[in-house]
Amino acid sequence: MAKLHVNIDHVATVRQARRESFPDPVEWALRAEAAGAAGITCHLRVDRRHVQDQDVSRLRDAIGTRLNLELSLAPEIVGIALESRAHAFCLVPESREEVTTEGGLNVRAELDRLTGVVPALADTGAAVSLFIDPELDQVRASAELGAMFVELHTGRYALATGSAREAELERLQQASMLAMELGLLVNAGHGLDYENVAPVAGLPGIEELNIGFAIVAESLYSGVDQAVGRMASLIREAETTSRNHPSS
Repeated sequence: MAKLHVNIDHVATVRQARRESFPDPVEWALRAEAAGAAGITCHLRVDRRHVQDQDVSRLRDAIGTRLNLELSLAPEIVGIALESRAHAFCLVPESREEVTTEGGLNVRAELDRLTGVVPALADTGAAVSLFIDPELDQVRASAELGAMFVELHTGRYALATGSAREAELERLQQASMLAMELGLLVNAGHGLDYENVAPVAGLPGIEELNIGFAIVAESLYSGVDQAVGRMASLIREAETTSRNHPSS
């Protein structure tokens, strides 16, 4: 069954808008866990636009589930990650100009740097994931590199509608199936919300869904407890539906 990991970046975004001490992303993460989150995700960016260094260490010490740290290949950030004691790492592309992560990591193009970084991160005892577009060649490259997980970028699926969304869902399914055949575990995330999460949650082999912005935005209306609980319920229902009505 797919597990919900909640990304707390945009709680920190609100805090950093005024450089205040609140809202506290660690306190929010604890509320998310109590409401059903199976893990907490955060992205320590080079520009520190939301999550700060101290947030990572505070989260690791405070939460009772698992901390998944997203990071780029920037040497400074890799160094912090190696000392972070995070339970899992997800390597992502990063650009200072982007509003949010705009696509998957090009594993083929970054093979030389990844060959050094992935084993170093794995040596900490953490699970290591590569955030990739649902492209079969990227899945194969990830397996060749020896990663434990891939996280499939669901951004194009989330933005698509109608038949285009169905085509993107099929791409995700094909990538997930190939990853499993190659011995990779599969996560997914980016742009998922209350309206589009169920089909992805129902795909075979999905271990974790990383969802942040939609839950943080909903919590402004309904509170963190209801926002996280509602998403966790949708994921459980999707798993049950998929199991009872498997695709042909």
